[in-house]
Amino acid sequence: MAKLTQDELLAQFETLTLIELSEFVKAFEEKFDVTAAAAVAVAGPAGPAAVDAVEEQDEFDVILTGAGEKKIQVIKVVRELTSLGLKEAKDLVDGAPKPVLEKVAKEAAEKAAETLKAAGASVEVK
Repeated sequence: MAKLTQDELLAQFETLTLIELSEFVKAFEEKFDVTAAAAVAVAGPAGPAAVDAVEEQDEFDVILTGAGEKKIQVIKVVRELTSLGLKEAKDLVDGAPKPVLEKVAKEAAEKAAETLKAAGASVEVK
């Protein structure tokens, strides 16, 4: 089997839906006994490079700022958008403000925000 380059892999991931990508990440974590959340916790150095990244932002975070009156509907949407189980999704909604999706494309972030807002949640895209 030919080894795929990083660009080829990224091109393949671009064709996946959020749910498919979430399922892939979960399978990857199980297969290699790693957690993707650990990589997110690492912050890069602040400085001129960080300012350039903000100007040319192509990755966005979807932050749940509040569950609203329809908390159960919001939990269901969070579970659809992520690979979280019921307890984890409930804890995320209860602990708002918390990120639901991190480092996703602008279109995916906007779609997720619209879905959460339709369920009654308060959402912020950064």
